[in-house]
Amino acid sequence: MKRLIEQRLYEWKNSINRKPLLIYGARQIGKTYSMLAFGKEHYINVVYCNFENTMDLHAIFERNLDPERIVSAISAMYNTEITKGNTLIIFDEIQACERALTSLKYFQEQANDYHIVGAGSLLGLSTNRGLYSFPVGKVDMLTMYPLTFEEFLLATGNEQLISLIKEAYINFSPFALHEKAMDLYRTYLIVGGYPAAVQKYLDTGDFNVVRVEQSLISNAYIADMAKYATPSDMIKSIEVYNSLFAQLSKDNTKFQYSVISSKARAKDYETSLAWLKAANVVLYCQRVVDGKYPLSLYEDQTSFKIYYSDVGLLTMRMSVAPNAILQPYNLSDKMRGMMAETFVAEQLVANGLSLHYWTSGNSAEVDFVVQQDGHSIPVEVKSSNNVKAKSLQTYIKKYSPKYSIRISAKNFGNENGIRSIPLYALFCIKPETE
Repeated sequence: MKRLIEQRLYEWKNSINRKPLLIYGARQIGKTYSMLAFGKEHYINVVYCNFENTMDLHAIFERNLDPERIVSAISAMYNTEITKGNTLIIFDEIQACERALTSLKYFQEQANDYHIVGAGSLLGLSTNRGLYSFPVGKVDMLTMYPLTFEEFLLATGNEQLISLIKEAYINFSPFALHEKAMDLYRTYLIVGGYPAAVQKYLDTGDFNVVRVEQSLISNAYIADMAKYATPSDMIKSIEVYNSLFAQLSKDNTKFQYSVISSKARAKDYETSLAWLKAANVVLYCQRVVDGKYPLSLYEDQTSFKIYYSDVGLLTMRMSVAPNAILQPYNLSDKMRGMMAETFVAEQLVANGLSLHYWTSGNSAEVDFVVQQDGHSIPVEVKSSNNVKAKSLQTYIKKYSPKYSIRISAKNFGNENGIRSIPLYALFCIKPETE
């Protein structure tokens, strides 16, 4: 499957300021596949080192961290010539070898002509736990996510549709293939963006087979909790993870510890929440007390929302029948809203945008606020054609943003400073630097 991260890898390869690269991301999102595919296309040869299943590799890093010695040893181990600039060296599951991670510092300082990419499904967790000497300032970093809806369109042979959607977005003109695009959006709500689940859908077209694959992925998360967390933190992490759909189904979607249990307290679950965030299992959306720019100055650290990192896992764990999603009029407004908001959260993050939301007491709440064009832009999410939004009007009246965004099932439009964007066109919203 074509992944858009490949363009970022190409830019890294040709950057004059290139450093060893670390790719973060959840389990089974395609990091290894993308690294290998990129290496095959852009290098003469690739040396793939997996520190989780090749324990002999660890011994290479136990003596000293001299880059030339390490490269020579790896070259001998794999019987492959490694040349600067022509060989891509992949350190997969690098969190399993502390000294391999530390060695990146010395590669950057002493042998930066070697092209090295490291990745790990629990890399963020491992470094945050303080078990590893992280090469601060000595590495480039990218975060990879499940397939976005744009990548899903590529995988399903709808590349031309992407171009047409982008054209409609630029002009904010009604899109002739709106219903087709909405049908594909609803399919994505079922399948999600995990490559294995998408491949099952492409191979079989059977949503039941897709659900089995998603269940395996979800169970792998729980297995990781047992492997890397303490028994106490593991139990709490599972409790938090299992409470997500209940958190999102409330009228007030702010994360509340009481939903986990009546006796749950913040101090008891902080580590478990941090584990889920660092493992990229969940997405955080921080409340801002003011809709001014920049948003980071106005974050309320005590109030946040949490979303599944993949909407397909949400619909699987909620046991929502695929046919009900494909024919959404059979679903409650609450369920449709939950799916739409989760979808928007994961797509915004994958686009490189930070997640924030805004509230005004108990009277108004804007689902998301993003930074674009030097402004804080409100983003209201509606799952249907009903786009009445009192909260959005409250925000506009208070802060007079340059423009506002409404994400819904309606076609493109631009009226009274509100840009109407269909759910399927979310990939068009880019960070302000672009």
